[in-house]
Amino acid sequence: MADYRDTELGQQTVYPTAYDPALLYPIARSKGRSEIGLAGALSFSGHDLWTAYELSWLQPGGLPQVAIAEISVPADSPNIIESKSFKLYLNSLNQQVVAGQFELQQLLAADLSRAAGAPVAVTVYPLEEYAALRPIGEPHGFCIDHQAITIDSYQRGQLAPQAAAGELVTELLYSHLLRTNCPVTDQPDWASIYIAYTGPKLDREALLRYLVSYRSHQDFHEQCIEAITVDLINHCRPQQLTVTGRYTRRGGLDINPQRSVGSPISLNCRQVRQ
Repeated sequence: MADYRDTELGQQTVYPTAYDPALLYPIARSKGRSEIGLAGALSFSGHDLWTAYELSWLQPGGLPQVAIAEISVPADSPNIIESKSFKLYLNSLNQQVVAGQFELQQLLAADLSRAAGAPVAVTVYPLEEYAALRPIGEPHGFCIDHQAITIDSYQRGQLAPQAAAGELVTELLYSHLLRTNCPVTDQPDWASIYIAYTGPKLDREALLRYLVSYRSHQDFHEQCIEAITVDLINHCRPQQLTVTGRYTRRGGLDINPQRSVGSPISLNCRQVRQ
C-alpha cells in the first residue's frame, strides 16, 4: 500500500471561517498507480464525479444560498483532491459573498482545476433541478450479491482469469457489497459498483469473491476503482468496459469514479444510499 505519512493528512482539523482555496490538498495519482503497475499511457479513460451536497454561500445582501454541485475531475489529471480538504474548502465558502450561481461555478472550477492540475468541470444545480435530474434508482442490470457462496478471506485477492473464448455477452452486473478503507484513517468507505461490459461472459461467483476481497483493503476511492478496472482488463479481455463506483457520502461529499475501455456508459441515477 502507498505510504501517505509524508502528507498533512490525518492531522488535527481547524475549520475555516473565511474563503481559502489553499485548503485544497492535491495528491499525485502516480503514488497509488505505481502500486498496481500503472505507468505511462493509461489503458482506460474516465473521470471522478464528485457530488457536493453541502454547498452554501452568501448572495449580495447577505442572504445564504444552498445548492448541489457536480464536479468532474478527469482521470488523466496529475492529482486527485483529498476529500477532507475538499470539504474544508467548501465550508470556507459559507460566509463568502458571491454574485451568483454562474460566478460560483467559475470560482469552483478555477480553484479545483489548479489543485487537480487539469481542467475540472463544475455545474451548480438548484435543489429542485438536481432532484429531477438525478433520481434515486438502479439501472437495468443484474445484482450478483444473492449467491449462496462461502467467503473466508477479506484481503484483496486476484481476479481469476476468465475464459478468453466462448459466448460474447453485453450486460451490466452490479454489487452493493464493495467496502474499501481510507489509507490514512482506516475509516470504511461504502460503495455500489457497476460493471458494464461486452466480452466473454464473466463468472459471477468469482467476480463477487473478488469484489468482497476489498473489504479490508486500504486505498482511496479513485485508486480502488482503477485497480478493479485494470484487473478486469487484464484477466477478462473485454471488448468494451465501464466500471463505476458510487460511494456513499462523507462530510457532504460523495465520490463516483468511472473508468472505461471504449465508449463510456453513464448511469443517470443515484444509488439509494446516496
